[in-house]
Order: sequence, then C-alpha cells, then structure tokens
Amino acid sequence: MTHDILCLGEPMLEFNQQPDGRYLPGHGGDTSNCAIAAARQGARVGYVTHLGADAFGDSFMTLWRDEGIDTSCVRQVPDAHTGVYFVTHGDGGHQFSYFRAGSASSRMGPQDLPRDALEQTRILHVSGISQAISESAADAVFEAIDLVRAAGGRVSYDTNLRLKLWPLARARAVIHAAMAQCDIALPGLEDAQQLTGLTDPDAIADVYLKLGAGIVALTLGAEGTLVATPDDRRRIGGRQVTAVDATAAGDTFDGAFLARLVAGDDPFVAARYANAAAALSTQGYGAVAPMPHRAAVEDFLSKEHP
Repeated sequence: MTHDILCLGEPMLEFNQQPDGRYLPGHGGDTSNCAIAAARQGARVGYVTHLGADAFGDSFMTLWRDEGIDTSCVRQVPDAHTGVYFVTHGDGGHQFSYFRAGSASSRMGPQDLPRDALEQTRILHVSGISQAISESAADAVFEAIDLVRAAGGRVSYDTNLRLKLWPLARARAVIHAAMAQCDIALPGLEDAQQLTGLTDPDAIADVYLKLGAGIVALTLGAEGTLVATPDDRRRIGGRQVTAVDATAAGDTFDGAFLARLVAGDDPFVAARYANAAAALSTQGYGAVAPMPHRAAVEDFLSKEHP
C-alpha cells in the first residue's frame, strides 16, 4: 500500500480527568493522534511503531483499523509494555503524567523500520517525542528520514518539546538536526521559543526556513498560525470556540494540515482548514474522541464570516 502519510512514534493509552474527578480511558500519543486526524480528513494513512502484546496494545490495533489506518507496519512484542499517560485539568490548563519508561515503542531502533513502506510514502510525519523516548528511537527517526528523502518523499516534523524526557540542550541539538532534513516544519510557539531563544514568530519562522524547510507552519494557539515559505508568509487567524480540553489540538492541526497538503491545497489554504479542525477538537475531552471528520470541518468553515 502506498501511503499519503506515514506516521512514526509512540502511541499511549490515555486516562483523561473528567469534571467529576473520574478518569476517562482513551488513546493518545502525538503521532498517533496526527494519523487519526489525517485519516478523518480522507488521507491514506499508515502507522509505524511497536506496541506491547497486551490489552492496551490490542486496543490501539482495533482503534487504527476502525479509523482506516494501515497497521501492517505495527508490531506487538511480548517483552515490553504499551505506554500510559494521565491528563489532569486545572486553572493553568491541562497537565500530563507519563508512565512510558521501557515501553515497546522506546525500544525500536533503525533495524526495526519497514524500509519498503517508508520508501513509498508521500509524507513521513515524526516529532520531537518520537526521538526523545530513547536513543535508539532517535536513531530510528533519522534513518527513516533518510530513507524517505532518498526515495523522493517529504518529511514533516513537529517539535513537541517535552523537557521531562530530555534536557533542553540535547533536545535542541537533536530536533534541529532533524529539522534540517525536513520539508514541512510544524513547531508550536512555546516550544520554538525555548528551542531557538527567540520570541518573535517571524524570527522563529526564519530559523526553520534557514534550516531548510520549504513550509513552516508555526502554531500560535488561539491566535492561529503563521505560515511561511521562502517566497511568502501570512498569519492565518484561529477560530473561536468554547474550549474544554486542548489535549490534542496541535496534533489535530498537524493531521488536518498534512491531509490537505496531499489533497493539493497550498499551505495557506491548508492552514485555514487545519485551524478549524484544531478548534473543533478542543470542544470535548480526550485526544481522539473530539477530533472532527472532514464534513464537520467543512460545515464549520462554511459558517465563517468574511
């Protein structure tokens, strides 16, 4: 199968705190979220990872198949577990607590990559988390990037900086080394400010363009997205909604943005669509359940005032 988008990283079972204090089980992990968001927009998506041969791993296999995501590049292993995280909510927003040490995904290395699938995909999507979970996983991402680019595909990279996983100096070195080989840079503003030491969005976009990206989509939260190419740049405004949980808003943006790029949209049109999808995803709890399908995004956009 030739994929429009092939995502690589660590899926994690999610337990999301509800207003009554109970925890709702669900599915998360940044690149898995991106894969689902892209599939819901109509893209042909596959996933690359290792899972535990456990009930949590089984639930991911069922989820992806239900979402139309190809799982032929997923392996369940008997000697490691599927990662888990908890989301709590407070006045300062949502907070994450992770239980992922030694997970099946973190034990992946370059030798585990599905070379044929990588050489046939149109876009490979990876992230800082994909590389932060272990040294072997970081090496696997670099190898995957090399395989995709050598075959003529493109690489998308979301910084997704998690300083609980690695120190800033190492994160900066590894992420920017990977970004220097990517075609589509998807940094978040807060991440990029820490990684670059800059505060101005235009200056940050310039950093990633100079590293070599042909498209930079710098997400600005409720303010929308700054999209920059070597020839043009525009701020694409965000959509206002009543948000209750922004757990996977950035991942939803990534998936919707990439899906629209492979469908033929220019990056500015794709960002307008992805902003709408991300806004809609904040209206429910959990990473996956609130992610909109294409019809809902198009309906939302049709009600936009000029």
